[in-house]
Amino acid sequence: MKKKLPTIRDVAAGAGVSTATISKFINGTQRFSSSVEAKITEVIRDLGYHSNPLAQSMITGRTKSIGLSILDVSNPHFTSIVKGANRIAIEHSYTLLLVDTEENLGREKLLIEALSRRVDGMIIFSRMTESELSWTGQLEKPLVFFGRLTQLAFPCVSSDDHKGAYMLAQHLITLGHKRIAYLGFGKSRRDEERLAGIQECLAEHQLTADVYNTNSPSAQEGERLCSTIMLGRQHPDAVVCYNDLMALGFMKEAQSLGFDIPKDVSVAGFDNIQYGRYISPALTTVDLQSEEMGVTAMRKLINMINGDTGNELTTVDAKLIMRSSVMSRK
Repeated sequence: MKKKLPTIRDVAAGAGVSTATISKFINGTQRFSSSVEAKITEVIRDLGYHSNPLAQSMITGRTKSIGLSILDVSNPHFTSIVKGANRIAIEHSYTLLLVDTEENLGREKLLIEALSRRVDGMIIFSRMTESELSWTGQLEKPLVFFGRLTQLAFPCVSSDDHKGAYMLAQHLITLGHKRIAYLGFGKSRRDEERLAGIQECLAEHQLTADVYNTNSPSAQEGERLCSTIMLGRQHPDAVVCYNDLMALGFMKEAQSLGFDIPKDVSVAGFDNIQYGRYISPALTTVDLQSEEMGVTAMRKLINMINGDTGNELTTVDAKLIMRSSVMSRK
């Protein structure tokens, strides 16, 4: 015969209090004396009582779930963000629910709207422009965005892309590079910041960058555009890619075309994904601290769920990681 599971009435009877007291204690809506709380805790443990999450959410209005919308789960940059966010969610007894929009702008709104109905708040990484994101205010949920927002009054977490790009360009110039190309991804708002950082630094040294644009932030696109960049009349002596995935694809194709990296061309990227350190030569990159971005965004969102109303921007610092894919031209 199946053993009957203990109910909230059993806990109330064992602790000598009302079921309303037990409900308020379990849901955290009211505090009681230390002796009462200790007795309730003891009875719950002895009976092996577990609250019903669905019933609890109906009482508190909270699901204890948080939504995270990312652009491509196959990109290690985003998986690191998920890892950081999930660690903080677990620490606060939240479940992380994930949607992957697969770099498909047409899917973003539908997926974000669907997920918003199942969570207490959301962290959003989007390719939409700020004007296209204005509808998110109608979700009536705490929201945190990745990337710098200038028009919408939402809290956001951003890496310092401009500073990171400036540092990388300065490093290349210090090593004697003069013909620098940038392989970008114009559909990303972060691309503007990276290109601006590179151009600002080059302008200070009376240099300019040749700019190329890709259709997606992928290794395949880096591979596809490599011949266009490298087989012209005079190829660059350094190529900065929008991210490490592009850089890996570019390096693979450049080597297939007979170029030596970094003897013939230095290559660098952004994100500091783990694969970059294991290829040959190891990839110079700007570490935008993806995991820390996830940690920061999750902490910010949980604070909002608990009543914080701040709309500030938090910027995560960038670090230059120097490896052997870049060499001196002096």
